[in-house]
Amino acid sequence: MLLAATAALAQPQAAQLPNTDKYYILGPDSLPQEGVPKGTMKGPFQIASKVYEGTSHTYWVYVPAQYDPKTPASLLVVNDGPAHMDPNGSARIPNVLDNLIYRRELPVMIGVFISPGRRPDQPDPTPSDWGDRATNRPTEYNVLDDRYPRVIIDELMPAVDKEYNISKDPEQRGIAGTSSGAIAAFTVAWHRPDQFRKVWSIVGSFTNLRGGHAYPDMIRKEAKKPIRIFLVDGRNDNRGIRRDGTYDQTRDWFYQNVRMVEALKEKGYDMAYHFGVGKHGLKSGGPFIPEMMRWLWRDHPLSTDVKDLVERGFNEPKAKQ
Repeated sequence: MLLAATAALAQPQAAQLPNTDKYYILGPDSLPQEGVPKGTMKGPFQIASKVYEGTSHTYWVYVPAQYDPKTPASLLVVNDGPAHMDPNGSARIPNVLDNLIYRRELPVMIGVFISPGRRPDQPDPTPSDWGDRATNRPTEYNVLDDRYPRVIIDELMPAVDKEYNISKDPEQRGIAGTSSGAIAAFTVAWHRPDQFRKVWSIVGSFTNLRGGHAYPDMIRKEAKKPIRIFLVDGRNDNRGIRRDGTYDQTRDWFYQNVRMVEALKEKGYDMAYHFGVGKHGLKSGGPFIPEMMRWLWRDHPLSTDVKDLVERGFNEPKAKQ
């Protein structure tokens, strides 16, 4: 493909580039819409971690207006929760879920927004500070072992399951993230496809921060796993140019995302991708979240009965008894 050419090209200095994020603007699916029932955000809650002793994780739960405790709901877990649920941010996922659930483009879905672990003396991450220098984020998200999957499956999910009726079908359970949160999402599904089989990744850090550039070779070597994944990245992501001007291909985010796509294609994974001109961050990826969500859950159950006027209408919340 373009890997050899990519490796040979030098990156222009950032000062020479236009603002390539300027046209990445959230669309109507990511904004509040008149008449669309709004879900409820609950939290923050905390869980102490046994996987990473001495740390705890803060999380929030989005409950759609259509949630019925008698019916198992689909699930989306989002790493770096505060940035992705921020009502003024570049993702605004609660709005996306409100709009797409109401139009039956998604099944009824619980959203769980989790922050990286931190010690009591460390601050909680915020939408503007994701915690790379003040929390356990680099270790949890960038390492490829099974510890972070255990946080999600053995520590987070039991707490959520106590309160909500979540589907146990891994085809109805997804996990997502941006940058290091994206590779962490893939790591959860990679280790535990019996629990999570849907992943979306924005500017995923499949780079040599803690060995993430190994994934393409691992994908080719190991048996295909039942994972469906959508990746978004940009040509102006971090490109591996060191301060001294030398190039480190293993730290080139765009190059490594292209490697991921090529490996997934070769292995026959159910995958989609979008490569634009965006920079590193959520700004250029956020507008694609509605598309990614629709694509990942494109085969959720539906009715084709022409007389089913309920199915043909909006997904209205059930009247409270």
